[in-house]
Amino acid sequence: MTDQAVDAGGVDLSGGDPFPAAAKSLFLGRTRELKELRADIERTGLDTLTGRKAPRARVLLIAGRPGSGRTALAEELVEQVAQRYPGGVLRARLTEPDGTPVPVEALARDLLAALDLPSPPGAAEDDLTEALRTALAERRALLLLDDAAGADQVDALLPDNADCLLVAVSRGPLTGIADVRPCTLGGLDTKSGVELLAQRIDPVRITVDPRAAESLVEVCQGQPAALTLAGGWLAAHPQAAVADLAKQLRTDPDEGSVLGRVLRFVHGTLSGTAARLLRLLSLAPAGDVDPQTASALAGCSVEAARGFLDDFADLGVLRAVPSSLPCYEVPGCLHPLLAELAEREDRPAELRLARARMLERTVRLLQTCRAITETDSPETREKLKSLPPGLRFATPRAAEKWLRARRPALLAAARLAVADGELDTLARRLMSQLVRAMVAHIGTQAAAADLYGIHMLVLDVAERRGLPREKAAALLNLADLDARTGRTAGALARYRAALDAGREADDPYAISRAMESVGSSHQELGDYDRAADWFGRALAQRLAREEREDAARLYGRIATAHTYTGRYGEALRNWRAAAAAHRKAGDVAAHARALSELARVQEYAGRPEDCLRTCQEAVEWAGHAEDVRLQAALQLRLADTLERLGDTTTAALHRGAARRLLDAEVEEVPAAEDGGPEGPLTEDDANACEIRSASTED
Repeated sequence: MTDQAVDAGGVDLSGGDPFPAAAKSLFLGRTRELKELRADIERTGLDTLTGRKAPRARVLLIAGRPGSGRTALAEELVEQVAQRYPGGVLRARLTEPDGTPVPVEALARDLLAALDLPSPPGAAEDDLTEALRTALAERRALLLLDDAAGADQVDALLPDNADCLLVAVSRGPLTGIADVRPCTLGGLDTKSGVELLAQRIDPVRITVDPRAAESLVEVCQGQPAALTLAGGWLAAHPQAAVADLAKQLRTDPDEGSVLGRVLRFVHGTLSGTAARLLRLLSLAPAGDVDPQTASALAGCSVEAARGFLDDFADLGVLRAVPSSLPCYEVPGCLHPLLAELAEREDRPAELRLARARMLERTVRLLQTCRAITETDSPETREKLKSLPPGLRFATPRAAEKWLRARRPALLAAARLAVADGELDTLARRLMSQLVRAMVAHIGTQAAAADLYGIHMLVLDVAERRGLPREKAAALLNLADLDARTGRTAGALARYRAALDAGREADDPYAISRAMESVGSSHQELGDYDRAADWFGRALAQRLAREEREDAARLYGRIATAHTYTGRYGEALRNWRAAAAAHRKAGDVAAHARALSELARVQEYAGRPEDCLRTCQEAVEWAGHAEDVRLQAALQLRLADTLERLGDTTTAALHRGAARRLLDAEVEEVPAAEDGGPEGPLTEDDANACEIRSASTED
């Protein structure tokens, strides 16, 4: 998000339309600065002068105070030169509206996502920035980094490719990055400032008193943000004289920036409710506002909040964001000024209550967002009907659309709630509902990076509040994501920490789950003896609580670990126990699979006759389970075993039976290129025939 609606010099004028896709932008002034910046792109760098090829991208810096038009100038430059960079334009904002620098890890992850490249959840900052540099090494791309807090952020994202261009926007110089000349912005010239006003108000009001317009530009020091606010106020008050506004601003006794004086004047002319809502917008997460957020902050209806937001957009204190949903953002240059007004005008208890109302509304919306996916339940349908219309989603698709559109604000709300430290109960509810909604609509795999960050926040709250049960759950979730991305050693450490937290909380589920996961990590690391030992500990926990299905699975995991070490006797004993447990639980398919794995180990142990008998039994049980793929795979195993015993004729019959089973399922088996039947079907053919071991299946 940028502060472009009021931080313009040129200025992006979106008027009062809450959907600015239909609005027209007009860039004013800055002709000299644009010419210098374009010349800097072609300027010979220090590396070239020394005879070396530039190892990194050229960096252009646009420096200026917030509200000076730095973002709009950068956007105009990018628009003019974008055709030179077929690798595309990448944008990122490096500072939150409240002034907090965005972590480089999050920036690199967002840029990789913009390139449609994966970024493993929980990956280290160096790994992500290296992946970004690798992705840009062969691209001629243009990066626009807005509101950089310092040189470290920019340097970490700088491509090692001289064909790329990086345009940085910052308050001051980026000391530490070589060969960068800043383009420092002041105010607009008088002519451009008057033209900016003419875009906001009826030009006749300027024509009848051009000196007054020039005086207003002078009072605003040519700052596009201040002029935009002044023009917005004049447009909302058509009877007011331009000269009177200029005089009012000139006589303002308050010290501070000219932008602050104009904002205080605009704020002072609003009604009590509107003025209070404007101040409270500084509490909006990431400066991202929608009618629901505004309604909760002000304690008014959603319709009234929408009207206030539209009025604020007309005034220029908000910018409407291109979106299919009504969405606005607080410009970065105004955010600290609004926060200052709120601190001055509102009591701390009132601000805390407004923040709590906003978080509570967000929790309820997330609950509804998730519940709309569970409408098969009559209880859920009745609960949804009882909600106020403003908290309902018409369809699951509408709920998903809202979730994706509000994702940055929702994640920011979770971060701010945890950082607040005084609303931990609400923060925990918010994070719980956010995880459930993301899993329901986006999926665990697709939302893994966001979920990793949320689980880290849960861990922070659990450690701060001394909540071992929540700590164990967060550590288990983080370790699972680490394990899925290949960081097995890190996952093992977290699983052990989760086990300690589970024991502290006396949580049997966490204890058993952590023990089994520790075993899985050892197995992944190739330490099969320790894996079998930890699986055995988890098995004892499950048996003590008579959790038979989990116990049956763990018998299989122990057997698999023993198989890897060649202890076939132990493996056979545990597979028999697994098969018996599944049969006792009434899970016919699992019983058949356990028998198939038992046959596999018998084959490894050099007992083909036993393997043949077990396979035949497994085929019978797979038939009872109506598992066609398993039946086909077992027929293939029978065929392989019979061939080893020298009975090729019967082996061919079983192989044909496997083919017929698969033919019946897929309805058509592709013919070979010569039009004849395919070659012999083997157990490795198509993943349809694969029998997975318990360790893989789990």
